[in-house]
Amino acid sequence: MVPLEVEQYRALVEHAPTMVWRSGTDGQCDYFNGTWLAFTGRSLQQELGEGWTAGLHADDLQKCVALYREHFERRQAFEREYRLRRFDGVYRYILDRGVPYPKANGEFGGFMGSCMDIDDRRARELSAAADDFFERSLDNVCVAGFDGYFKRVNPSWTRTLGWTANELLARPSAEFVHPEDHPALLAGRARLVAGAPLGPLINRYRCKDGSYRWFEWRSVAHVDRSVVYATARDITEQKVAEARLAEAMALQEKLEHQLIFADRMASVGTLAAGVAHEINNPLAYVTSNVTLLLEQLRGLVATPNPELLTELIDMATDAQEGAHRIRKIVHGLKTFSRAEEGHQTVFDVRSLLELSANMTFSEIRHRARLVKDYGKTPLIEADEARLGQVFINLLINAAQSLPEGDTVSNEIRIVTSTDAAGAALIEIRDTGSGIPAAIIGRVFDPFFTTKPVGVGTGLGLSICHNLVSAMGGRITVASQEGVGTSFFVALPPAVARVAQTPVAPPKPAAVRATVLVVDDEPAVGIVLGRVLREHDVTVVTTARQALELLATGKAFDVIFSDIMMSEMSGMDFYDELTRRSPDLGPRVVFISGGTFTPVANAFFERVANQRIDKPFDHKQVRELVQQFVRSPTRRLRG
Repeated sequence: MVPLEVEQYRALVEHAPTMVWRSGTDGQCDYFNGTWLAFTGRSLQQELGEGWTAGLHADDLQKCVALYREHFERRQAFEREYRLRRFDGVYRYILDRGVPYPKANGEFGGFMGSCMDIDDRRARELSAAADDFFERSLDNVCVAGFDGYFKRVNPSWTRTLGWTANELLARPSAEFVHPEDHPALLAGRARLVAGAPLGPLINRYRCKDGSYRWFEWRSVAHVDRSVVYATARDITEQKVAEARLAEAMALQEKLEHQLIFADRMASVGTLAAGVAHEINNPLAYVTSNVTLLLEQLRGLVATPNPELLTELIDMATDAQEGAHRIRKIVHGLKTFSRAEEGHQTVFDVRSLLELSANMTFSEIRHRARLVKDYGKTPLIEADEARLGQVFINLLINAAQSLPEGDTVSNEIRIVTSTDAAGAALIEIRDTGSGIPAAIIGRVFDPFFTTKPVGVGTGLGLSICHNLVSAMGGRITVASQEGVGTSFFVALPPAVARVAQTPVAPPKPAAVRATVLVVDDEPAVGIVLGRVLREHDVTVVTTARQALELLATGKAFDVIFSDIMMSEMSGMDFYDELTRRSPDLGPRVVFISGGTFTPVANAFFERVANQRIDKPFDHKQVRELVQQFVRSPTRRLRG
């Protein structure tokens, strides 16, 4: 007969509020109380042995069984959490505590355990942790409704923006957003309402003091509840840093452009004395021949002399040749020193090399023989001024590597060819002392120079390298001490332009035209009148005189106007002329000295009229007049 106390103990265990289990010495479970069976909805037979593990969550099974077996072998109490399937199929978190128990004789009998459903407690703890995270987060965390109002905001919002939580909840959130950011905000809301996550979305929120701060948002919506959960990280300092970096980069680019131009002007300074010499030579015989020409012409008027007339023609021819030389030098200076950016043209690199050689010849002539070995090259597309800067720097460096006075032994050679890739290849070679192998790898480094202090900045070759690279080319160097140095510049060919050369039609007979010349330099007007002596030419020295003349109804086929004039410039004259008579504007041809102010550059950006440079080519001027005189609307009146 079972003692009463044992029966009472069994009843207490069977109906205890906790789930109780027991295993034997073999580790297999041989008992589960009624509370356990009521929880799982399974029979005792189903749970015995290892049957109870069928109710464990798949993710917890292996870890749970391993922990039990480990402690069973060591006869040590344990505590474990796992998810157990309830009778309704829902998994609940269970806290299971197991301890070894002895038999009546004191030997190990197995384990007994009690289990508690802790799912609700875990949920409360997790909720408390989430609330704690929400309140303590350094990011702006919020819950917002689909109606556009905040439902809950954490304290970070107040710290960041200065508004109280109630102020933020009382107004539509869009009212705090910068007006320029509203379109992106509305598009983002549409994504969230459709159930899609959002992020990153960047916008600006207004602070209570009127300033704005930048936020980077990441949001997700619970469509069934019509709410959005979001975090907004303050990235204002990042945006400020980005703006400062952009300003610094823009300033760096501006300084680089100024440095390139300064280096170009330094090269012009180096050449200044030699250029003056090159101009003075032809200028000397131009002025002398013109003076003699005038003296002899005065005598010829009184006493005709055929032999003297031939000599005068020779004088005039020499003067013309000298003027052409001066014109070429001035053209080189204009090409090399102009400051326009991105002035890309297609040209034969050999013509630019010839111009660069002419510019630097005064540096070379007393140091070396200049040899030009021009092979065939493709046309290239580049900025002539910047590429000319490269060639002049290389030629000056070559000249400065050679001592003065031995032009027989010393040589600078310019070689052009086409490389295997079809690029134009230019070599500038000297017979100087060469560059030591230990430093040749540094010649393109900024501020590195082998020249004495006060001679050069060490920037020339670095700038050359940057300019050539920007044109899609490459510049390399080869040198041997005691033999000389070669710099190689390779430039890609211009995009092929397939065009057939049209057969020139027979030149039509010249047509007499009416021409108006407006220039405040009387000699320019006079010489244009002489160049166009076969036409009816009217010359005035002010723009206002021209406007008054046109107002009388005088008809002209073409109007030549200087750009830079006192009182009223050619640009102002053009604008006033087109205001009065728009059909006259296209007939204006501008005469330019070649140097433009920023205002003039802006003017020619919007006005596409033709222009000719001083000193002008007579043939070009005459052909230009014929173009206008043969146009469909020949004469236009003011």
